[in-house]
Amino acid sequence: MPKDFRATALERAIGRQLAGWRDERELSLTEAGQRVGFSSAKLSMMENAVQPSAPVDIMALGYVYKVPTPEWQLAVLRAQYAERIRKCAPDELLNFDAAADFANLVFEATLLRTFTTDLVPAVLQLAGYTDAALQTDDPVRTARLAMVREAWSTRLHDKDPLAVQAVFPEAVLWQVVGGPRVMKAQLLHLMEVSEHPAVSVQVVPRGAGAYPAMGSPFTLLGFPHRQHNDVAYLETFIKGEYVEDPGLTEQCAHRFESLQEIALGPGESLELIAEAAAEL
Repeated sequence: MPKDFRATALERAIGRQLAGWRDERELSLTEAGQRVGFSSAKLSMMENAVQPSAPVDIMALGYVYKVPTPEWQLAVLRAQYAERIRKCAPDELLNFDAAADFANLVFEATLLRTFTTDLVPAVLQLAGYTDAALQTDDPVRTARLAMVREAWSTRLHDKDPLAVQAVFPEAVLWQVVGGPRVMKAQLLHLMEVSEHPAVSVQVVPRGAGAYPAMGSPFTLLGFPHRQHNDVAYLETFIKGEYVEDPGLTEQCAHRFESLQEIALGPGESLELIAEAAAEL
């Protein structure tokens, strides 16, 4: 076992799966260990992810438990992946930072659909609003958002501008980020850019109740080349992540369509933004 072993979430999931196989067959640790030739202690450590589960051991358990072949093969592949990552030195890992790359995709995209839950969408933010939202204690993220805004503004007046469709809840309008002056400037900016034919801003009214993707912000990017699939971008203050599986990005697209149906139309949304700006 590696020194100072710390199981990843994947390895813990593999352990739970192994325990599930044994429980389904109503075998004790001792009985299962005898059948496969492991000590009960080793089997317990595998199931509880106290030690790595070697692919060959998982294969043996799958055979003894008579687990369907595709199921144990998938568990083996997961264990091999976990093992490969563990053997790499940190500087050998492919450390692709989606948050740092995101502005590049914004520049390349032809359609950006974004749903936010508590802030104005990044591409539509003013610098003062961004600084206030991040409380100026995250200079790296602030700089990255500036790059995202620049990528979008560069495209705004192109012959083929980046189309932006934004949806967010009404609460975003009334959250006075950075104080009244900064927030009013941000709302006026929203009103200005929403007049552009390539920009659609829709607000989910507070009376809408529960709605799709509630509490789960995401951005979905579409591209001009057939060989480039849609990409969903998810971000927390810790990191950004790309989701590229077509089935999952299709789910994002359906969620966004549902959000657009529930939200006020662009005209009514503009009126609501103007009302919030007038209150400041």
